[in-house]
Formats: sequence, structure tokens, C-alpha cells
Amino acid sequence: MKKIKIGNTDLEVAPINLGGNVFGWTLDEKKSFQILDAFVAKGFNFIDTADMYSYWIDGGEGGQSETILGKWMKERGNRKDIVLATKVGGETGTHPVDTSKKHILEAVDKSLQRLQTDYIDLYYTHFDDEKTPVEETLEAYDEIIKAGKVRYIAASNISPERLEASFAASEKNGLPKYEALQPHYNLMEREGYESNYAALAKKYNLTVFPYWSLAAGFLTGKYRSKEDLNKSVRGGSVEKYLTDKGLGVITALDKVAEKHNTSQATVSLAWLLAQPQIGAPIASATSESQLQTLFNAPALQLDAEDLALLNNASN
Repeated sequence: MKKIKIGNTDLEVAPINLGGNVFGWTLDEKKSFQILDAFVAKGFNFIDTADMYSYWIDGGEGGQSETILGKWMKERGNRKDIVLATKVGGETGTHPVDTSKKHILEAVDKSLQRLQTDYIDLYYTHFDDEKTPVEETLEAYDEIIKAGKVRYIAASNISPERLEASFAASEKNGLPKYEALQPHYNLMEREGYESNYAALAKKYNLTVFPYWSLAAGFLTGKYRSKEDLNKSVRGGSVEKYLTDKGLGVITALDKVAEKHNTSQATVSLAWLLAQPQIGAPIASATSESQLQTLFNAPALQLDAEDLALLNNASN
């Protein structure tokens, strides 16, 4: 499988990024281990989590996902084979969004402890408090990179203006630069990324790892009416997509999936992989059959007709 090099780093990842938000939330430890084992058995190596996952279970400080990942890597003895991404700054039950130096220095040690590792490959600014000077955040990253705790940094929910300011500060002060961007981007959510971030990703050579790649499951095609919303715990979050546009996208996905004898989810991920700067869409899976739809995406080459159909429906 062809690997993708992240930004200007020496990290190479397979083109699907397994989302760890379900570990310890909708998947218990045993099932999480099964999904993780199946994922790496197919040659994939890139796993995404965050320190805040899944604080909403008990309103605490989160860490459930990192804890399960740490146990799994320890038991399998495979830390060196995994490219591990986690995040800092997101709100939990114990603190608001926080990108201060003090918070980052404390949070990284907690993440390392839960992950049972001494380094994180890719460390994201998960959410930006928009009040901490970008220089302060980058100085914190500089400190933990020099200490060997983090290899490279990346950005997720940060405004275009603060992203630009961060690169200016990195350049001026010799501080670490973001190497990747994790935006909200999929066939139902194109405008925000394409208008505000795509040009920046190209300008700064950021590898892009879209989250909510399947629009909370809407792009799997299983939600076609309000009656379908009770099919999963996430059903309520896709109701907003049950519009003429949304159903038009599903119709286009149906056509392309039938043509290639594959699933709508696989087509949705393949569409993302066909876009400039995209490295690996992030998607979670709670069953082996869901995993298979992820595995099939990098092998699916959409032709110009497929892409035009999907682009027109989703514009």
C-alpha cells in the first residue's frame, strides 16, 4: 500500500486514519482491541485520538480513548509500527478550551501516561482558545519537542487568521511549524474547508486529514428519512442533512457505488482521497464490516464522470 508523507516530516502513513473517538465510548476495551487488530493487520498504521475523548460519558477529564490505545499498544508491543496522533486544548468536564503553555505542558504528560509511551508522533491543537498568543502555544510545543515528548505538531479547529499568524510566528521566532491540518470536510461540508483552508494547506504544504469524513454516518446511505434516524446513537446529528441537497448526494453516491460494486461510504472516502492535499480521511468503525468499507477506499479510483457527478450533487 502506498504511504503518504506528512508535510515536511519523516512520518509516513497509509491513506486511512482510524478515528479513536469510539474507543471507551460506543466500543468497550475488548471490541476496541478487535478493531485495532483488524486495522493494522491490513497494513494500516495511522491512529487518531484526543485527550478529551470521551469526557461526555461522565463529565470528567476524558482520556478513555487514550487509555485503551495505550493498553493495546503495550499488549501488542507495536508502538514503533504505529503513527500516533492525539490532541490538546479541547474542552472537558474539568476545564474549558485552553491552549496556554501551562495547560499544554500538563496535558502532554497526562496523555503520555495514558498512552503508555514516551512520545507522540503528531500532536494537534484540537481547539483554539483564541486568547492565548500563538507564540505562547508554539513555545510550549517547542519545549515538548525538544524534550522528545512530541515529534511534530498539527492544527485542527483553528481560524484561518490564527493559522496564518502561527506560521508567521514560527518563521519569525524559529518555533515549530504545523505540518498537518485536520478540518471538518466531506461531501456534505465542503464550503468551510474549500473557501477558507484549501489555499492555506497548499501554501504551507499541510497534509490534510479530514474529520467527520462520512458526515456522522449520513454518507453511508443508511439515513434516507426521519424514520431512519433511530438507527444509531448518532442519528440525531444527521437530521440536518435530510434536505434536497443531502438526498441528491445520496442518489449520486448510490449511482457511483453501484457502478463500482462498492458501498456509498467507500465512494465518499475515495472522493476525499481524490481531492488536493488530502492525506488520509479520518473515520471510525465499530464493526469489521465497517472497517472493510474503509479498507476499500484507497483502492477505488473514481473517474472524471464519477467526480463530476459527486461534485455537482454536493455543490
